[in-house]
Amino acid sequence: MQYISTRGRAPALPFDEVLLSGLARDGGLYVPAVWPLFSRDDIRAMKGLSYAEVALRVMQPFVGTTVPADALRGMVEEAYGGFGHSCVAPLKQMAPNLWLMELFHGPTLAFKDYAMQVLGRLFDHVLSARGERVTIVGATSGDTGAAAIEACRDRDNIDCFILFPKGRVSPMQQRQMTTVDAPNVHAIAVEGTFDDCQDLVKAAFNDAGFRDAYGLSAVNSINWARIMPQIAYYFWAAVNLGAPERAVSFAVPTGNFGNVYAGYAALQMGLPVERLVVASNANDILARFFASGTMEMRGVVPTLSPSMDIQVSSNFERLLFDLFDRNGAEVEATLTAFRKDGRFAVGDNQLGRATALFQAGRIDDDEAVATIRRVRDETGELLDPHTATGIGVVERTRALRDPAVPVVTLATAHPAKFAAAIERAVGAPAALPERMADLMDRPERMPVIPNDLAALQAYVKDHAVARGAAA
Repeated sequence: MQYISTRGRAPALPFDEVLLSGLARDGGLYVPAVWPLFSRDDIRAMKGLSYAEVALRVMQPFVGTTVPADALRGMVEEAYGGFGHSCVAPLKQMAPNLWLMELFHGPTLAFKDYAMQVLGRLFDHVLSARGERVTIVGATSGDTGAAAIEACRDRDNIDCFILFPKGRVSPMQQRQMTTVDAPNVHAIAVEGTFDDCQDLVKAAFNDAGFRDAYGLSAVNSINWARIMPQIAYYFWAAVNLGAPERAVSFAVPTGNFGNVYAGYAALQMGLPVERLVVASNANDILARFFASGTMEMRGVVPTLSPSMDIQVSSNFERLLFDLFDRNGAEVEATLTAFRKDGRFAVGDNQLGRATALFQAGRIDDDEAVATIRRVRDETGELLDPHTATGIGVVERTRALRDPAVPVVTLATAHPAKFAAAIERAVGAPAALPERMADLMDRPERMPVIPNDLAALQAYVKDHAVARGAAA
């Protein structure tokens, strides 16, 4: 399996090089040169398998021979063996042909754990085999950071720096990052928005001298190895609901487009996905694109679902690459202009191809709160505000879909992570799991830096081990 850049100027790489590189050297994102295909018989053979077994089958073609098969199996089984539910990603029926897939049973109570717990082990394996180390620099709008820090903490060959927008993540999300007592991980508050954090990360990667000196790598979804494990839960849900004999739709609350792109990847691999519903909050740049064909930045509005408070959806570049028939030069020109002008538009042909699969919608905070309250009253289930956004958009777009096709909404976080939203909706916050009961009392370690590349680089230089230096 070889991987190519969405901008067409970086060399093709095997999986282990893509894992360690994160972002391509031409500024693009890596995607498979050719999608692995699963036949109907391959998909049918997944029935009755455990979640780890399904995940292993989905991931193996992407890894190829770069990681021994037995080692990959051990990493996958270990990654999911400690999750808090025996099914790993349980499905719950909410109404006829409406399901929830709970993706919050990992160590940090968010869907990011499903990839990060595999990713940390992959890094460890590849780096140990090579006798190398990396410096991970990532940005988070909330959940990615906690999952990355948990996956990387105390690993011998990794220094990890996670940027988050100061005051724009939930108190619990912040504490999950800032209270980890491990010398190799650093949660850094940036005076700016998530998009500012993301831009700082990309600027650090684009400084070739700095990147090479510290062996920069990425754990957020610009790294293909973060997308890869997320594809597995689409297969898991669809097979458990009747695939390949039955098509399934998915509703995904998303800001950075990585989670829903994993569903697109599953479709490319042969999974019968009828529709992918993109659910947005007030920061609705994705919903506006699928309605009009125009991607246009506006100011970021803080909401009750902060992980979606984004106006630059990095992973959309991967979809754009396919909409432009894998013309990297056209992708680069379009996104360069987007950064300059704040907007771009695709043609009717490209928009038609996109909307043949994707639907999109938005709801605001008041509607999300009302959805949390109504679902709790009707079913007893308590939703976090991101998942409520997904359910709300599913209901809003119901008339546009075949009612005979089941829809799975991805429940992306535990409701206890968003105490203010839950208390506003139902009058009391959700309880934390017992192992996290004292989280808000733990001491924090939280440096604050301005939105400035030099400040970020200075902090990394002061706290990371340079490539080639003794650990």
